[in-house]
Amino acid sequence: MIENKESGDFNPRDVQKFQVNNGFWNLSIDEVMEKVQTSSNGITETEARERLIKFGYNKLKPKKRTDSLFLFLAQFKSPIILILIITSILAFLTADKLDTLIIITIVFASSFIGFWEERMASNAVEALLSIVHIKTTVIRDGLQKQISIEDVVPGDLVILSAGDVIPGDSRIVDSKDLFVDEASLTGETFPSEKTNIILDETTPLNQRINSLFMGTHVVSGRGKAIIVETGLNTEFGKISEHLTQKEPINDFERGIKRFGYVLMEIVLILVIIVFGINVYVSRPVIDSFLFAIALAVGLTPQLLPAVISVNLTRGSKRMADVKVIVKKPTAIENFGSMNILCSDKTGTLTEGKMKLHSALNIYGEKSERLLKFAYINAYFQDGFKNPIDEALSSQYNFNLNDIRKTSEIPYDFIRKRLSILVDFKEQSLIVTKGAVPNILQVCTTTEISEDNLVDISKVEALIQNKYKELSSSGFRTLGVSYRFLDSSTELTKELESKMIFLGFLIFYDPPKSNIQNIIKDLKELNISLKIITGDNRFIAQSLGKELGWSQPNVITGNMIREMSNEALLRESLNVDIFAEVEPNQKERIILALRKSGNVVGYMGDGINDASALHAADIGISVESAVDVAKEAAQIVLLEKDLTVLLNGIQEGRRTFINTIKYIWITISANLGNMVSMAIASLFLPFLPLLPEQLLVINFLTDFPSMTIATDSVDEEMVQKPKRWDIRFITEFMVIFGLASAFFDIITFFVLLVIFQASITEFRTGWFLVSILTELFILFVIRTKRQFYESLPSKSLLITSIVIAIITLIIPFTPLGEFLGFIKIPLLFLLYIAFIIIVYIITSEGLKKIFYQRVQF
Repeated sequence: MIENKESGDFNPRDVQKFQVNNGFWNLSIDEVMEKVQTSSNGITETEARERLIKFGYNKLKPKKRTDSLFLFLAQFKSPIILILIITSILAFLTADKLDTLIIITIVFASSFIGFWEERMASNAVEALLSIVHIKTTVIRDGLQKQISIEDVVPGDLVILSAGDVIPGDSRIVDSKDLFVDEASLTGETFPSEKTNIILDETTPLNQRINSLFMGTHVVSGRGKAIIVETGLNTEFGKISEHLTQKEPINDFERGIKRFGYVLMEIVLILVIIVFGINVYVSRPVIDSFLFAIALAVGLTPQLLPAVISVNLTRGSKRMADVKVIVKKPTAIENFGSMNILCSDKTGTLTEGKMKLHSALNIYGEKSERLLKFAYINAYFQDGFKNPIDEALSSQYNFNLNDIRKTSEIPYDFIRKRLSILVDFKEQSLIVTKGAVPNILQVCTTTEISEDNLVDISKVEALIQNKYKELSSSGFRTLGVSYRFLDSSTELTKELESKMIFLGFLIFYDPPKSNIQNIIKDLKELNISLKIITGDNRFIAQSLGKELGWSQPNVITGNMIREMSNEALLRESLNVDIFAEVEPNQKERIILALRKSGNVVGYMGDGINDASALHAADIGISVESAVDVAKEAAQIVLLEKDLTVLLNGIQEGRRTFINTIKYIWITISANLGNMVSMAIASLFLPFLPLLPEQLLVINFLTDFPSMTIATDSVDEEMVQKPKRWDIRFITEFMVIFGLASAFFDIITFFVLLVIFQASITEFRTGWFLVSILTELFILFVIRTKRQFYESLPSKSLLITSIVIAIITLIIPFTPLGEFLGFIKIPLLFLLYIAFIIIVYIITSEGLKKIFYQRVQF
């Protein structure tokens, strides 16, 4: 739902709207302007602010509710917590009121910790996302300016060019070769050409060639349009209101969900067993049920949502420090588990600063005439900005005072050329430049000298050989052609014919100086780099050799076109470079690699990259990318540099590993406690711990767990992609949980047989052992190394020490007496120290055996 600046409950359908939605495509421009109360100078800033309040933000989805009350109540959505609270209330009415109040106080305190951490995480995510905005150009107060798409209102005049996202349903004012991809709305495969005409009111949506719709984007050309509808009032918005389709979940979210199911099954079984045993031995039903539920709370990682949120948010902040913005924090897992990276070469592998090397005729001789014609084409084009035209315009400065532009056909990915029509020496001149094969398609003659033309078929072999020679040397080679017309006319694509081939523009974009080291670093992180480029095979192969491949395996778009999906699936894994690739083939390549069981990242910043960014496990773009690419990406780099990406991948892996650490540590310790509790219930004539004492253990051990997000990660853990492995987690939980239970049972024996402890002494002793062993064993199982070879973070170390001190002090304080604890002898404290040492040694041995058998 669209939100109002003043109120999150604002509904734009409740206010008076401009009455244009019933057939604005059937109105003239003047009529539309009158209806939406705008002019050729656009609306004023004052009017824009008023309309934003009236109509709300231009959004299809409401912001996820992150207000304090909602977040706090969300801490109680776990069924186990709700059962505990309800049972506590029943106990309050029928049994010990003081114990019940203690239980509820602890539950609320734990929930407050989760709430506070998630609140801070939510604020941090919003701050990070504000760095990456999708913007559009509007006319306000007669001046062009860029604003966030969310701030667009009815009546805004928008200026559009290739790569722009359409910010709302709108009526075309004027356009030039404006093609719009409407597949997301109409399902049409090919872009729709848009123009300013009046249509019949009954014209179906997919034939409204004078209208633009939110959720689509410009493929080529340029135009101006009046915004008529925004947000949910758009065609896209009306559809989205009736859709219940949820955003697809990634591997990380799927893993959390599967883990939750496994955990709930274990909890349910143990709760039934423990409750049944206690009732069987004639203990009070309410006390037994509270004890069983408290055990379930102890086993359940109650703060898991908060810990995941905090971990991912802190990871996002650390990644932002290395210039990587994560739009969706859960994408970090896919980022860290990526093992194939597909990327274009320009600006990523190369310097991205195109320079003109020379302008040559078909014999390889420098041509000033060719250079001037190419300069005319670059200087007057005003469509999509690109490095080639910028290189021509910045390196040379011809006097064009006697030349006037009259028309243009912008570059598109089908024609692969750009044409300009100018008045030149009292004649109309078309100058076209683009990919050499596509230029040759429209040429019938070639120029030997200014007055000497020959049929192109006579020199075609010479042209093709020169083109191959230049491309094989690593040069980006374009063709230039021209044609004089007898009289001034409107430029159309049909006039791109019977042209004269003038020669070659030779550009170079050298590889980055450190790129070989970066590729080596990617390999060390077990990430395979594959280049996907529209450049010809010769340039691609030359670049591949410069990047370190002795004989890069290259396949072309034509070869891909002839392959079945199964053949591409087999071939793609062995290919280093995909060359001469068409936009729609990028998605096929990505999907083939994914079907092979790989986690595939795609890095793109162009108009034709959107589908591939959506298809990849992790879509990566850059801040300077076109809007449609940034919108499709999950990760946005603030610099187009693989070094930035490399740092982001490492941070992503550290974040994921620290998230998994919390689950390893918490679940294995809690499972051990629960199993030992269940066993103790069989033999003890009393409850081993009171429900409130169990919850205090859970509460205190949560504090170190919350600092795991800051923990250091061993370098060898970062070297390989990590994926959610439910089998690994389950085996880890069982092995180390049973080890914990074994030492708990030894503790029972020592307390009851050796020390002959009373009920209160038993509970106090076990309270101390439970917390202290969990704190110390944390430092063992947080690393694959020997615990003394891997230093924890300062936050984790300090928090653990503080909680250990508090735990030892509690039995000697009034709080300890209030909770049912008692002072215990010094001899028993020495026993605790001894059992911790033995437990650490045993766990180190188990860990070594475990990692020899199970890989992570």
